[in-house]
Amino acid sequence: MKLRLRRLTAGFTVSLSVGIMVLTGCSQMNVEPVPTSQIDYPPTRTSNTIDMYHGVQVADPYRWLEQMDSPEVQEWIRNQNQFSNPYLQELPTRELFKQRLTTLWNYERMSTPFRKGSRYFFYRNDGLQNQSVLYVSEDLNRPARVLIDPNQFSTDGTVALSRIYLSSKANYVAYGVSDGGSDWVNFKVRSVNTGEDLDTFISGTKFTNLAWLPDESGFFYSRYPTNQDGRADDQQPVQIYFHLLGTPQERDILVYGIDDERPINPYPQLSNDGRFLIANLWEGYFSNAVHVLNRSIEDAQWQPLFDDWDALYNVIATDGNIFYVSTTHEAPTGRVIAVDINRPEPQHWQEIIPAKETTLDSVSYVGGRFFANYLKDAQSHVEVYSAHGRHLRTLDLPGIGSVQGFTGDPEHMETFFTLTTFTQPGNIYHYDIATGRTKLHHSTEINTDLAGYVTEQVFYTSKDGTRVPMFIVRHRDTKLDSSNPVLLYGYGGFGVSLTPSFSVARTAWLEQGGIVAIPNLRGGGEYGDAWHRAGTKLNKQNVFDDFIAAAEYLIAQGYTQPSKLAIQGGSNGGLLVAAAMLQRPELFAVALPAVGVLDMLRYHTPSANARAWSSDFGLSENADEFAALLAYSPVHNTRRGICYPATLITTGDHDDRVVPWHSYKFAAVLQRDQGCDNPVLLRVETRAGHGAGTPTWMAIEQIADQWAFMHKYLGMDEAEKE
Repeated sequence: MKLRLRRLTAGFTVSLSVGIMVLTGCSQMNVEPVPTSQIDYPPTRTSNTIDMYHGVQVADPYRWLEQMDSPEVQEWIRNQNQFSNPYLQELPTRELFKQRLTTLWNYERMSTPFRKGSRYFFYRNDGLQNQSVLYVSEDLNRPARVLIDPNQFSTDGTVALSRIYLSSKANYVAYGVSDGGSDWVNFKVRSVNTGEDLDTFISGTKFTNLAWLPDESGFFYSRYPTNQDGRADDQQPVQIYFHLLGTPQERDILVYGIDDERPINPYPQLSNDGRFLIANLWEGYFSNAVHVLNRSIEDAQWQPLFDDWDALYNVIATDGNIFYVSTTHEAPTGRVIAVDINRPEPQHWQEIIPAKETTLDSVSYVGGRFFANYLKDAQSHVEVYSAHGRHLRTLDLPGIGSVQGFTGDPEHMETFFTLTTFTQPGNIYHYDIATGRTKLHHSTEINTDLAGYVTEQVFYTSKDGTRVPMFIVRHRDTKLDSSNPVLLYGYGGFGVSLTPSFSVARTAWLEQGGIVAIPNLRGGGEYGDAWHRAGTKLNKQNVFDDFIAAAEYLIAQGYTQPSKLAIQGGSNGGLLVAAAMLQRPELFAVALPAVGVLDMLRYHTPSANARAWSSDFGLSENADEFAALLAYSPVHNTRRGICYPATLITTGDHDDRVVPWHSYKFAAVLQRDQGCDNPVLLRVETRAGHGAGTPTWMAIEQIADQWAFMHKYLGMDEAEKE
């Protein structure tokens, strides 16, 4: 099935070009804004709420939308969905995109296998299963058996398997269950031998890892304290508990808690021999602390291993008293050090893998080898080192892309990795550690031919002269005549690196003659700590400038033009899209901000519960950071009468990471101020959260809406079956 392109009606084309002409003028302060939109949006009442920040009055007329469970807000959401959903359902290409996405999605997918003890584990999806199934095998040459099938958790696929933790001998698996996309996770324990669940039930957790004792009798984990009504209170830091198998959670033992006004969260880890319990303390994204308890000594006290909060420290593995640690201490791009627990002072550290110009993205220790995965211009480059830091080899990768894997126990002499590109969903390879030989373990076949598509990497100059890389994926026959529809996707925050990855959704877009462009903006981790910091707090505007400069490059080089350019991003990327479309509305035709952080003055308040993000964003409590936040906060920077791009705002009513009232308030102000008939739609998905665990059917529905919306408002032809 293919979508056929036809010219849009002249009426729409004229309306769009008039909007662009006026918008160009709107950037000049002496030009009158265009008339307000004639679209009859659902009514949204305003209030007289005004806050005072450092002597500055800031109106918040839609504060009442933060009361998400109130009958009034629930009615408002229903009205918005009743307005948006029929509009989206009637888009000419919506059903065709849904059909094509369903076909493309229907291919077998496997995760990188990982070994624990003598067993192998992996996830598999036969194509259209809502959730991937966890399998276990005693021998890779024999058929695996199902261990956990989350498709049995619910009839609609919205209850997901969030994460798993294998015990040391792989006799048990602790698995987390998330309902409706929530970050709240309940853990259960299943016997790998019998496939039956134990009585264990752990609640009150988000984001925690589990650390099993070597004898598999129990595990350490982090959970939130309970409040007066007995519910977990995520307004307080987590505490580390020990759970003994066969006992109720109420009897779990508190082993570590923070007595500090700062919102510091500790998470557990055990040394490889189980002798040391490690507490990894987190308060942001640039630095952390590590405390250690020697479990072999009765009445031992917690001791700081790293406690200056001056860098990032991650314990990779241990060998007796020696801790192998990756760190950014005096190494913005990362290095590996060995630290003796009895002499932890910096002057006694031994450098195992020195810092390089390229960024150390991840490092693991398997079979007595360090596998160091570097990013060279956002592409994976893997080096193998001995336990003493001797360089053994550069891994000969079978292509350019992103590498994930290299997990296993220190004594294992094999491991696995997956290589993924924008046009290949990931081939899985087996690596023999003793010989250094790589062989193909599993080849993934998809339901379309992508041989004609190419990925190029370009470099462009941002507003302040910074050189920024960008991946561009297109068909090799694409003519650079400024006529191509382009989807520009970005993130730019929290040290997250955007490396090559395969997307069924983008494949459907490429098939229709679209181009995908992904810049590596500042705020990400592609070039280490300095690149990350350059896109935070008072420097956050750099991220938006990088994104806008990417759009300008695509236009200047003939890839597209403003009327053919769409922008997309989620979470921090939703903020990026909203800020960019408000700052340069004439540059884009379509905006797709998803689950975005959009009220930058109140993102950290108790109802939003995101204060930990302040290491990237800053806080409105601080005068200089308030001024920076107010300058770009999307809900505070719409201008009445400006013609903004056609906008589809999406969120989930169960999103407890970026609470949906961000999207509610942004939709309200943008619908109020929109100066032309480009629609501003809010789509609120019920039984959905921040994105993790979204069932396949729901993902297809969401993307079909977005792509059909783009198809219409980028001036592409109506769709019909050939």
